[in-house]
Amino acid sequence: MNLRDPLLQSATLTRKQLGAQTLTSRELVDLTLARIEQINPQLNAVVQLDAKGAQLAAAEADRRLKAGEARPLEGLPITIKDAFDVAGMISTAGSPTFKDRIPNEDAVAVARLRNAGAIIIGKTNVPFFSGDFQSFNPVYGTTHNPWDVSRSPGGSSGGAAAAVATGMSSFELGSDLGGSIRWPAHSCGIFGLKTTWNLVSNRGHVPPLPERKTTRNSELSVVGPLARSAEDLNLVLDVIAGPMDPAVPAEPFAAARKTQPKGLRVALWADDMFAPADLCVVNAVQQAARMLEGEGALIDPMARPDFSFAEAYEVYAVLNHAIVLSGLPDKVRDRIASYDAKPGELSHRALQARGARVKADDYSNILARRRVLKEKWAQFFQRYDVVLCPPALTGPIPHDQNPKVHDRILGEHSITRPYLDFLMWSSLATGSDLPAAVAPVLREGDGLPRGVQIIAGAFEDRTAVAVAGMIEAINGGFERPTGVRFT
Repeated sequence: MNLRDPLLQSATLTRKQLGAQTLTSRELVDLTLARIEQINPQLNAVVQLDAKGAQLAAAEADRRLKAGEARPLEGLPITIKDAFDVAGMISTAGSPTFKDRIPNEDAVAVARLRNAGAIIIGKTNVPFFSGDFQSFNPVYGTTHNPWDVSRSPGGSSGGAAAAVATGMSSFELGSDLGGSIRWPAHSCGIFGLKTTWNLVSNRGHVPPLPERKTTRNSELSVVGPLARSAEDLNLVLDVIAGPMDPAVPAEPFAAARKTQPKGLRVALWADDMFAPADLCVVNAVQQAARMLEGEGALIDPMARPDFSFAEAYEVYAVLNHAIVLSGLPDKVRDRIASYDAKPGELSHRALQARGARVKADDYSNILARRRVLKEKWAQFFQRYDVVLCPPALTGPIPHDQNPKVHDRILGEHSITRPYLDFLMWSSLATGSDLPAAVAPVLREGDGLPRGVQIIAGAFEDRTAVAVAGMIEAINGGFERPTGVRFT
């Protein structure tokens, strides 16, 4: 952790400085605005800014801090992913259709952050409808990776991750359906948490379309934090967890199984023939295991849940596509459904076509298979505390905006895979509603960050975060990106 730059230290430490009044919120906001002015032209991560509103909020935060009325996040300036509604700010979700849309109320998770004293200073870039693994759209253009601007910071929370990694935000609010928190965290060298499904409300997130707000969380989709330390993940999780009503606190959920590595039971799933990862990513996962083992953790490189990777991926992918494609026009859905798949084919196009034409009986079958997967995961976590595995098949990728997404290719080193195989390693946790943290582990010879995904049992988010913190304590965690110019 780089402590010489006050904007790159942990939000937890900054909050302590605010509480001790060795730093004021107004000073912090002004520093952050200056950082955005300096860094954002290089990255195009922050796409909306409310400097005046942030300065007014900072004055109120300083009053509260002096009066002893501080709330948990009092005075911390943050940006918000443009998939979330923020009252009074343009919320496009990356779509030209919504380029002038200004919601009247905050998304539930945003309201929880605001009610806890966080200061919303701006919004960050996303792909069109958060539907890509890179962050570019027709409204705001392309966001770049702070380690190498010729590469993407990931998606869909790519603008969020780039902002956190460069100190343009104390932390961020991300969302994740197919790795959209984990992949950008891995690509930008920061921490991220895909929460247990339904632990945090996603009401006010687009998609679904604003007019289709539901009274329950969308299946598979979750909300979670991006930050520069594992401790910050817990700081934010304590605030955003809870039901649709932001005034209602969360039900208690499990404490971390362990807070130190000694005796931690770790399943090491560093690679798989079904989803072969680039050697640089495998190295990072194995390095994380060695770090923990050196401090007394028990590493089992052969442990696997009692199901095949292919089974877990198929169930997730069909369900995911059925949910996503249900909102598309019939003509588009019919075109996707027309793909002529071979028997047993598990390509992305084949699974997408199945999701597009799924009928009630097929849907019920997928849900039944999913229940079995969840049961087998629960049995597995009786014997192991966490799984270490890749966050994605590869590290940060060069920009690739080929409109024919199925023609895009992943991998520069030891693998070459179809672009949409990005979903594979994220499917293990998402398909069974499990929490998964990402922690930075190392930088390879190319100077780019690589991380590890840490999967834990349902509602054991704190265990995943605790293991991320163990790795951070050993290797130092977040480092300042080298691909942008700081002053």
